Amino acid sequence: MKVKNLSFSYNQKSFIKDLNIEFKENQITTIIGSNGSGKSTLLMLLSRIYKPQEGNIEIDEQNIWNYKIKDFAKKVAVVHQKNQIYGDQDVKTIVGYGRLPYLHYSQKLTAKDYEIIDWALEVTHLKEYQNRTLKSLSGGQQQRVWIAMALAQKTPYLLLDEPTTYLDIRYQLELLRLLKEINQKYKITIIMVLHDINQAIQYSDNIIAIKKGRIIVEGKSNEVITSEVIREIYGIDLKMTQLSKQPYVFTV
Repeated sequence: MKVKNLSFSYNQKSFIKDLNIEFKENQITTIIGSNGSGKSTLLMLLSRIYKPQEGNIEIDEQNIWNYKIKDFAKKVAVVHQKNQIYGDQDVKTIVGYGRLPYLHYSQKLTAKDYEIIDWALEVTHLKEYQNRTLKSLSGGQQQRVWIAMALAQKTPYLLLDEPTTYLDIRYQLELLRLLKEINQKYKITIIMVLHDINQAIQYSDNIIAIKKGRIIVEGKSNEVITSEVIREIYGIDLKMTQLSKQPYVFTV
């Protein structure tokens, strides 16, 4: 996935300014930045929720807006910050919605579809909960349901907007470890937005730091974050050290 000369404004306010990015395949790239920096806006542009005024985003050398909706859904799966579904449906039914891009009008799920749904449930450790309703699950389990639905789309790209928001620290770490496992085992390219700098460093291959719609730094997660970069992004001085050969930011 490539971003070329991308700009986006809303209500005459500029959010993204002439961005150029090439996301590395089969790796995890995390976008960080302060509130209002444009990181979630960028993710919405990547997922075709917003359309850029200038520039374009390409997958396989083709502008994402040239794909038909179902064809794009076979390329990119998205887990939003807030997800909802009508009614009190069971987990397996919800995960099955990930197969909709592959179905024709009124076509029913096939044996292959159910095989993929079972795979997504296994990967996200939800098999034992497949017959339970979404509302009966914990916040962390619910988030895994949305990830399972995204995996059922069988896409090469998975986009997540602040997937750990509203989760306590235990479920945050469980979720991030799961995403790392999915990336390493199935070679799915993951692009996500995170607030926690240390989590971004620990669970990403690459980091892109944005401020006022522009890239401040980008590169390997264990190389690009420095005290100077943090000061420029967030306007605050924080000390850093090394833990297990990884940079660590003191946030107290």
